[in-house]
Amino acid sequence: MTIAPYATWRSPITSDLIVGKSIGLSDVRIDSTGIYWLETRPHEKGRAVIVREGVDAVPASTNVRTRVHEYGGGAWTVSEGDLYFSNDSDQQLYGHVPGRKSAVQLTSAPGLRFADGVLDREFDHWIGVCEDHTGGGRECVNSLVAIDTPTGKIVTIASGHDFYSSPRLRPGAERLAYLAWDHPHMPWDGNLLCLIDREGDRQEKVIAGGEGECIFQPEWSFDGKELYFVSDRTGWGNLYAYSVDDGRVRALLPMEAEFGYPQWVFGISMYAVAGEGRLVCAYTSKGLGALGVLDTRSGRFAKLDLPYTEFWSVRALGDRVVFRGGSPTRAAEFVSLDLATGKTETLRQSTAAADDPEVARYFTKVEAIEFPTTGGKTAFGLYYPAFNPDFQAPEGDKPPLLVKCHGGPTAAASSSLDLRIQYWTSRGIAVLDVNYGGSTGFGREYRERLNGNWGIVDVDDCVAGARYLAQRGLVDGDRSVITGASAGGYTVLAALTFRDYFRGGASHYGIGDLTVLAEDTHKFESRYMDGLIGPYPERADLYAGRSPLMHVDRLSAPVIFFQGEEDRVVPPNQAESMVEALRRKGTPVGYLLFAGEGHIFRKAESLKRALDAELYFYAVNVFKTGLRF
Repeated sequence: MTIAPYATWRSPITSDLIVGKSIGLSDVRIDSTGIYWLETRPHEKGRAVIVREGVDAVPASTNVRTRVHEYGGGAWTVSEGDLYFSNDSDQQLYGHVPGRKSAVQLTSAPGLRFADGVLDREFDHWIGVCEDHTGGGRECVNSLVAIDTPTGKIVTIASGHDFYSSPRLRPGAERLAYLAWDHPHMPWDGNLLCLIDREGDRQEKVIAGGEGECIFQPEWSFDGKELYFVSDRTGWGNLYAYSVDDGRVRALLPMEAEFGYPQWVFGISMYAVAGEGRLVCAYTSKGLGALGVLDTRSGRFAKLDLPYTEFWSVRALGDRVVFRGGSPTRAAEFVSLDLATGKTETLRQSTAAADDPEVARYFTKVEAIEFPTTGGKTAFGLYYPAFNPDFQAPEGDKPPLLVKCHGGPTAAASSSLDLRIQYWTSRGIAVLDVNYGGSTGFGREYRERLNGNWGIVDVDDCVAGARYLAQRGLVDGDRSVITGASAGGYTVLAALTFRDYFRGGASHYGIGDLTVLAEDTHKFESRYMDGLIGPYPERADLYAGRSPLMHVDRLSAPVIFFQGEEDRVVPPNQAESMVEALRRKGTPVGYLLFAGEGHIFRKAESLKRALDAELYFYAVNVFKTGLRF
């Protein structure tokens, strides 16, 4: 074993290994014709591909992606082997039968985007969300539409609300359930669960939701007599059932746990109907997930013994369940589970490197921590100690700390094995992934800590977590840096500007000027900050007061910016204004602009360059280790 200071250790977990052997796994579905999933391939410039049990199911010319809400999701669906998907190049809908060389274009409507579709085979309709940009400006028009698959004719089913999602056809196809919400709310603040009849006057009937209640993922029961959904009316996102016969709503499984997730993207499925009277459902408690089976008639619930702490895209067909699972020792993977036997099968891994014993021996273990924060409250995080079996630090040396801020900010730190975290820890740099106030998975009250306090509570919690580890003697408090993407990038810039703790940081497509963001962003988030900060322009003073760009004179720590040239969520001018201001005052600053990238990088070369550049920047400007890696 070599004796060497922390942050100078050499590691086989390189950026080439990470991007060369990794893919993104998002959505998995089960159909009578097989199991299908969507994978994103960095080595194909971020192309997203529908795969049927290991074989590409769409032509090589397609990139399955929708830009509805800019974040997308729900770009495809399958029914009896027929695939329908949105193609990124033109945002039009296509139909494809696996095995054919080409796909059939369903729509030819420039300016329209489509997402979150379901198939009505009785009437040959694709039913889903349509986002109309033909009027110009950021205030596009959203609605639910039915598209006749033989002709491509588009008919509006529901309109009038600012946003729609999650259309669900009752067995028999005569009734449609869906979610709707209006400005200034985000879907997790307050939304409506609605029903309409397919025929007649299509009068909308609201059966749940409203001010201060979030409804998530409606699903019809196997026989169509009940409509299941998740509601946080008690402060926790729990499962409920609405009876079609008498209109009553009953709680299915009251727990201090979250069975839903904020609808940042379409197509999220955290539970599934697995036959008559049976649900397979994922839930989160204190940041860690589990999967269980619920008998909706008796209320009996059984937690399944599975080696995963994070679940996503739960789908079922009878006894067969598929989902994306991960844990601190397992990278994200698609899994097939047989409820009758309990046997599981891995269908697709996000990275093959995790199974290489010569790589796996460099993995550190994670510790879920709770720590005191402002106001006598408690915050949460996942702590990853620095570790490398080939190196040992000199006596008395302590590792630098990288504090990671998740995006959203209404998201959560992932508990799945992430090679990007191991990239840091195997080089002698500890990592703290913070679930600051505002994060999902800890109940509505915890999430609402951020209401009116964005740039305050999240920053306080990141500083408190770093100090907590330093006070325990686990890290070097004088060499702490902070990194984050999107909303996490704003937390980075706010922490470096308004607090004097971190010695440097990295903003990945983060926000520097809240005022500009309020005036120049897309429809989905155009009123988001009303809740996080205050109404704009009425409280323009708060926006200016919490904008790092307006107080750049207070920012003296080195910072590097990473930005996508085609980012519509956080436009490049946000980063460029900060970079110009920091350069004028002589603060060490880096700026990398990536052509062809939007919000969230997808290309292998972008991911590689960003990871290595961030490490190099800290090495030179904060850790003072130079180019010894």
